[in-house]
Amino acid sequence: MSYKPTIGLEVHAELNTKSKMFCGCKNEPHNSEPNSFVCPVCMAHPGTLPVPNEEAIKMVLLFGQAVGATKATYSEFDRKNYFYPDIPKAYQISQYAFPFLTKGSLNGVELTRVHLEEDTARSQHDKGEGSVVDFNRAGVPLMELVTEPVIHDSATAGDFARELQLLLRTLGISEANMEKGEMRVEANISVSDTDELGTKVEVKNLNSFKSVEAAIEYEIKRHIETLEKGEEIKQETRGWDEVKLKTFSQRSKETAKDYRYFPDPDISKIDVSAHEQFSDTSLSEIMPKLPNEKRKFMKNLGVTSSLIEVVLQDSSVDKLVTESLTAVGNSEQKAKLIVNYATSDIPALVNEGYKVDDLSFEHFVELVDLLEAKKIGSRVGKDLLPKLFGSDVGPLEIAERENLLQITDAAALKTMIDEVVAENESVVEEYKAGKEASLKFLVGQGMKKSRGSADPSALQTMLIDVLK
Repeated sequence: MSYKPTIGLEVHAELNTKSKMFCGCKNEPHNSEPNSFVCPVCMAHPGTLPVPNEEAIKMVLLFGQAVGATKATYSEFDRKNYFYPDIPKAYQISQYAFPFLTKGSLNGVELTRVHLEEDTARSQHDKGEGSVVDFNRAGVPLMELVTEPVIHDSATAGDFARELQLLLRTLGISEANMEKGEMRVEANISVSDTDELGTKVEVKNLNSFKSVEAAIEYEIKRHIETLEKGEEIKQETRGWDEVKLKTFSQRSKETAKDYRYFPDPDISKIDVSAHEQFSDTSLSEIMPKLPNEKRKFMKNLGVTSSLIEVVLQDSSVDKLVTESLTAVGNSEQKAKLIVNYATSDIPALVNEGYKVDDLSFEHFVELVDLLEAKKIGSRVGKDLLPKLFGSDVGPLEIAERENLLQITDAAALKTMIDEVVAENESVVEEYKAGKEASLKFLVGQGMKKSRGSADPSALQTMLIDVLK
């Protein structure tokens, strides 16, 4: 029998605002002592009033413009009622009937809605005897995105989540680190042997792309095996066991009725269209170049798809490459040098403790110009690169000061060659006896003697003439 899996995703992303969603507390849930950034509002003391964070709203609307979503003209916040130890009000301020965004698409997947809500506190179950709660995360702005049920395999779901993380980082609205819980994915999975959707099961809080894909694959297999036995799928919420690589039942699945949504009477309704900072024009002015635009731009310069993805995955490298490519115009040769250095030499230096943000794109472009004009050799380029991090002077000035500009003068090369031949008589004899590899050794000795500044092509040509 043929079974068709159908998957919809719900994704929560913590937003990079300075303060929390409804109060003035610092939005630093991961880099502070427990319960150090709290106040009567996020602790739900009686009589406190929440005030929406306009910057968080602006971030969500910016995301909406990036994915082609329909922006609401009117919106409101609702109370989502349930009791957990990490939610002191016994309700969460969220959105139900009037989200900020509807529709749109990302990576070929249609979106249903995107709304804003407050995050809950963090429950910890591995310290002391029982559980403790850290309220630093309580009230952190949380963007929730819901896709249409149009995904049919785990790979598509994983690719969507990766592209979403990249977009959030490109827009600068969320770091979206899954291991820190800054981006949390939940998968709604059903399997059916008809055109009708099967019974939906939700797998919550998947904290890596690998877990998203593995949990979906496990659930599809579990659903099919259950249906093959003639048994019914239970609508429920399940968790993912990273060790056993299987899902486990947590509780029966709630519905919207269970949460008893109603408009929050403490928060004014929001006329989105009346705020200039929320207008399409204002949002367009702060919209960065999006991932697909960068892909097209780099592809047109001859950069391979694999290297493009390497660039896009590191925001600092991405910024350096984007600025540098813009500066060099349509030169494919320079583009190739920029991307090759940015995806090989620069990451190697980062591993040694260098910071990409300390390398100005002006100095980087100047280095590439010198290489492309053959004013310096590749060896000198690699040696100059680390000297440019945090430097006030450019590579040309450093190369001139250290006598590293490429030597093409025939007289200077001839003097160098004479020294190499005199110092390596046995290797010279080997070359004259027919051992071609000996020539490479002699060229290498010349490059070493010149500290990489000799033109290797000219050096080899002159060596051959001398050794005839």
